[in-house]
Amino acid sequence: MTAPLRLACIDADAPPLFLPADAEGNRDGFEPAVARLLAEELGRPLEWAIVPWNDMLPSVQRHEVDGVLCGQGIIPSRLEQVDFSRPYGVFHEGVLIRRGEGISRPEDLVGKRVAAIAASANMTLAESFEGAVVVPFGGESDDVYAEMLAALRAGEVDAVVDDDVVFVPLGESDPTYELAFTVPTGNRWGIGVAKDRPETLAEIDAALGRIIEDGRHRKAWQEWLPTLDYPF
Repeated sequence: MTAPLRLACIDADAPPLFLPADAEGNRDGFEPAVARLLAEELGRPLEWAIVPWNDMLPSVQRHEVDGVLCGQGIIPSRLEQVDFSRPYGVFHEGVLIRRGEGISRPEDLVGKRVAAIAASANMTLAESFEGAVVVPFGGESDDVYAEMLAALRAGEVDAVVDDDVVFVPLGESDPTYELAFTVPTGNRWGIGVAKDRPETLAEIDAALGRIIEDGRHRKAWQEWLPTLDYPF
């Protein structure tokens, strides 16, 4: 029996990037679409391991999963822990606020409480806003993204930093929130694999290259992320 391609992610409602898993553990959205293409290319069934945000990379290191395909920007702190495939996405970062708050540039964040996931690329950007009061959200939660949005809705923070892939559609569809501005950071996202499994990394990386080259990846991008420019 062929071993499944087992990938780690959180279970959150963050369309169009991903939606919550259904009762059978199936997931939909852009990242799950990429995962399905990879599994098909490798001739393996796809299996998801739902874990808290801060346990994703450790689960790779413990060999409980083959990789992490879940919003992982390729940043130095993560490169110390795992190796990464070539990018499957390139995204910028945005600042989400409550609608009508009058924030439209970094200078407007002076004295404002700005939330981001601790030890993330988003946190690095939040810390660059001079005069902002940075509020880190820990990754031990099952759904840290929902916790940050709830804090923004309740007025516990004034802004949230995350990636444009989730904020652009949210700012357009939910009357509670507004995308204040976007910072063109060009963060590359990849699939994290344990450093002591180079053969797994090579297999996943090669399959990713093939689905990008033959247009299947672009088709998934255009289906789920039609408002974002295709980066490859």
